[in-house]
Amino acid sequence: MTRRSCAIYATGIVCAHLLILGIALLVAQVFQTMIQERIKKEITLAENSRVLDGWINPPPPVYMQYFFFNVTNPDEFLAGKEKPKVTQIGPYTYREYRPRENVTFLENGTKIFATNPKSFVFLRDMSVGDPEVDRVTTVNIPFIAVMNELNSYSFFLRSFVSMWMGSMGIEVFMNRTVHEVLWGFKDPLLSKLHTMRPEVDEHFGLMYNKNGTHEGEFVFHTGEKNYMDYGKIDTWNGISQMNWWSSNQSNMINGTDGSVFHTFLSRKELLYIFAADLCRSIHLGYVADTEVKGIPAFRFAPPSDVLAPPDENPNNAGFCVPAGDCLGKGVLKVSVCRQGAPIVVSFPHFYQADDRYISAIDGMNPNEEEHETYLDINPTTGVPIRACKRAQLNVILKRVPGFPKTKFLNETIFPIMYVNEVSFHVILASFRISFFSMRTLLLIVTVVSNFPVIIVGLGAILLVILIFLVCRNRQRKVKNVRAYILK
Repeated sequence: MTRRSCAIYATGIVCAHLLILGIALLVAQVFQTMIQERIKKEITLAENSRVLDGWINPPPPVYMQYFFFNVTNPDEFLAGKEKPKVTQIGPYTYREYRPRENVTFLENGTKIFATNPKSFVFLRDMSVGDPEVDRVTTVNIPFIAVMNELNSYSFFLRSFVSMWMGSMGIEVFMNRTVHEVLWGFKDPLLSKLHTMRPEVDEHFGLMYNKNGTHEGEFVFHTGEKNYMDYGKIDTWNGISQMNWWSSNQSNMINGTDGSVFHTFLSRKELLYIFAADLCRSIHLGYVADTEVKGIPAFRFAPPSDVLAPPDENPNNAGFCVPAGDCLGKGVLKVSVCRQGAPIVVSFPHFYQADDRYISAIDGMNPNEEEHETYLDINPTTGVPIRACKRAQLNVILKRVPGFPKTKFLNETIFPIMYVNEVSFHVILASFRISFFSMRTLLLIVTVVSNFPVIIVGLGAILLVILIFLVCRNRQRKVKNVRAYILK
């Protein structure tokens, strides 16, 4: 056997082995499985290290920006002469601290218990003004709450209460400082009711009693049994299913709390988040690929069907309480879980909502850039590296017989304020992962996970070389035969 033949046979054998090995590794996904297990282990170790130090240190900054809608024509609106006109004021920015507390592993490390108290510190240099000085004219929510409570009572009782409130100078709209509306004040109407019914709190504020408190007790899955369950909520305040809504599906507590997700996310999947302030779970869908400081990410955002009416999304029928009592697209009545005034939530400026809600208020200018909620998540690790959560608080204003101040009102979903919660690489730092180490990790992941492809590529190159050598050897043989015949 000639040296040329040995080279051809050797190339063929190596080529065949590389192709067989590479294709086998691709089909078996050996390296992908190894990477998944390694990343899960690293994240679990990071999680355990956070538990060991008690999660005492809060993560990097989370900023809460509050924007209020100041009503400029309350008298004309109540008289039925004009639709309400509002101007947006804000932001009033607060740094939010959210350390984990009472962290305890359960059921052999497969679940973990934790509370997440939140505290807020005002940041003057990131705000438009002083909330203790700046004033806002807005709906008097205690007035609306009392009126709503009396809606099922007799006309004569409602008329008596209306005159009683009028004698105290209590109006449909109030003018208070931003600080009072946000963090609470002693309300004259509630104070009177407190003397008759001590269980009624005499203070009111949109964030009253929420500074230094938590949203409930959570039990999370650690992903020990199944990495796809990592971070998912098992129970909230001791329950695995709510009872406020009108269907079992709507009452389900689905997904995580939005701070963590499983590894190796797909563009095709829906991510579920339980939002305690909305009293429900919502889903987010893939929007686009993006990048944060060189780290690749998938952007997920709530699709328009999240707050769609049942005729557009039948799965939302259970959020109509009582059953069949539904609002339009883009709004959700949450007074079912927050007793008092008829509170409605939406995205800011009624983004993705029916035009009738937008056109009913002069001053609404919804747009995606300023009003969309989104999460930018690294798909390999499942780590959120940028987040922006936006929600608007509204109240239903309508005519109530017995209250003459409402006689010119048509049912209106009236905006009070919205919050823009901004966080940046919060989870990276809380897992002790820097952007540099994250990029290094992802580079290693890319190389290792593509190793079978590299092997197949080398095999393909050798196959091309083999074909070239065989063809060239054949040409030489043909040439030698021709030369021999000519002799």
